[in-house]
Order: sequence, then C-alpha cells, then structure tokens
Amino acid sequence: MSSNAIDRFDDKARTTFEHAGRTTIYRGELLRHPVYTRVLHWTVALFFFLALFSGFALYLPFLFRWITPLFGGGELTRILHPYFGVAFVFFFAFQVLNWLERMLWHANDSRWMRNVREIASGEEKMDPPETGFFNAGQKLLFWEIVCGCILYIITGTIMWAGAPTFGAIAVAISYVVHDIAAIVMLGGIFIHIYQSTFGEPGTFHAMIRGAVSEAWAWTFHPAWYKQVTGRDPQQAYEEARRQMNNSRT
Repeated sequence: MSSNAIDRFDDKARTTFEHAGRTTIYRGELLRHPVYTRVLHWTVALFFFLALFSGFALYLPFLFRWITPLFGGGELTRILHPYFGVAFVFFFAFQVLNWLERMLWHANDSRWMRNVREIASGEEKMDPPETGFFNAGQKLLFWEIVCGCILYIITGTIMWAGAPTFGAIAVAISYVVHDIAAIVMLGGIFIHIYQSTFGEPGTFHAMIRGAVSEAWAWTFHPAWYKQVTGRDPQQAYEEARRQMNNSRT
C-alpha cells in the first residue's frame, strides 16, 4: 500500500469515527488522539490481554487454571486463544497504518536514548526540544510489538497446523519463541502502563479523552507542541512558571 493510499484510508477512517464519537477540546488543551486512534488503541489492548490471559491459562495451568472458567473452560480457552491472537495482530495492523510515519526512527531519537536516564528520573524538567509526537521509548515499544506480531503469526501458524504439517521440531521451537515473544511484549506493556500513568502524568488521560494540556505537550513533546501551536515550548514553560510564581506572591 502506497503512502498516499495509507493517508487516504487513514483520513477516511478518522472522519468516519469522528461522526460516531466526539472529542471535546477545552481552552488550554490540544488534540492528541482522535476517536479513531483511541478506538484502535483500546481494541488492540483488549485483544492483547484476552490473548495474554488465555495463554497463561494454557501454558501455565498450575498457576492460572482459575482463568479458564472465565473463557468457558479449558477446551474453549484453547480454541479461543489463537483467535484472540489473530484479532490482536489484525487490529494492530491498522494501528501501524495509523502511526507508521510518526514511528520512523530519526537521529534525535538516538540522542533521546542516550539521555534516557536523566529523562526518566525527572532530572530534566522538559524532554529534549526535538522530541516530536512520539519519543524514542514509545517508538521502541511500537517496533517491538511489530516484531512480536510477526513472530506470533509465524509461530502461531506452525503451532496451529501442528507436527503433521511442519514437523515436531518446528512446533517445539515455535512454542519457545512464542512464549519468549509474549514475555518480552508483556515487559514492554508494563513499562508502557507505568509511563502513561506515573512517568508522564496526563498520557493515559489523553487516550481516554483525546486531549492533553498545553503544559503536558511542551513538557513531554516540545517539538510537537511547537508544530501545532507555532509557539516556542521553552518560552511557554517560562511564561507559565512566571505566572505561577506571581500568583503565589
């Protein structure tokens, strides 16, 4: 699919979903995620956790056998698990189309990674000025999920078809690779949940309402803030700090 075709599809999808829902932007806020993006995000999240929990019940029954009744029993859990996985990959593919251009790696992302300790610890009051719509950490998670989905498709197909089609060795290897990919992705999701709540307060709210405060934008994504407002993020930060100090005196 060409870049123009992706853009046309994405624009049409956004327009369609905006008619079905709404995003209210108040004074001092910026649009971050339209309805289409939010629906995709939570649909992907739903099927990820359905696949994850059903997978836990199948591969670690001595710890998670209590999960199987939630899916209608052990046999039905085994049947549903691959369908949950296929749905997760399917909807994430639309998220890839939605975010592909913004997730491309640039030189400033490498600089962000070199300073990740200072950024994560809060030593830096603002992210580097060149940080755009997504930072390097978010991009890494995105591409880790892309790689994980590819592995899921390959290993899942082999496991689903079984030894008669691919051989016992291929099936055994697929089980190991499948489980490792799931564990790596789960670790990334834990980091994502932390960053979207405690690490960058306001990020989770953005995926619920679709809007962020200008202060959030100039703090965590200053280049994006400058792009959508035309204002210098450092100057906006200094002005806000002066107003806060004046209000205290």
